[in-house]
Amino acid sequence: MSSDFEGYEQDFAVLTAEITNKIARVPRLPPDEKKQVVANVEKQLEEAKELLEQMDLEVREIPPQSRGMYSNRMRSYKQEMGKLEADFKRSRIAYSDEVRNELLGDDGNSSENQLIKLREERAHLLDNTERLERSSRRLEAGYQIAVETEQIGQEMLENLSHDREKIQRARERLRETDANLGKSSRVLTGMLRR
Repeated sequence: MSSDFEGYEQDFAVLTAEITNKIARVPRLPPDEKKQVVANVEKQLEEAKELLEQMDLEVREIPPQSRGMYSNRMRSYKQEMGKLEADFKRSRIAYSDEVRNELLGDDGNSSENQLIKLREERAHLLDNTERLERSSRRLEAGYQIAVETEQIGQEMLENLSHDREKIQRARERLRETDANLGKSSRVLTGMLRR
């Protein structure tokens, strides 16, 4: 079960990396290529949503004691999906601004130079924002892993404590049984002598 989930996780990671790369490129592409990339990203976002749904179904089938770790991972994947969609919207806004300017016939050299500079600045800001978001996602993932590890360690300690109590009770029973067997043996020996 978890191997299916991990397979979906790998597919999701590859797909989101491709989407992130394409989103960053959208504002800098020529118009014809932009249309293709935007359509492609929309399709890949749908695929990513479907993968999330599959992963969610897998998590529901995992036993409750193991489900917590996977639920946390799902939450971070859903957050990542939301961020990707927001990035895509920003990228499309940049794209639609360019289309609007092309339709309005903004041909002046100075305005075109300003527009190029603005596009470059916007792309640079989007890249920086994306890097920051990636770093924060990594930090969140690291924190989630630390929390999950702590929870697992705590559960293991509790299980070991319960096992220790069981073993101690079993030892006591064995001692009592041994004492009872000794008494029984003495009684039987006494009966045989008579």
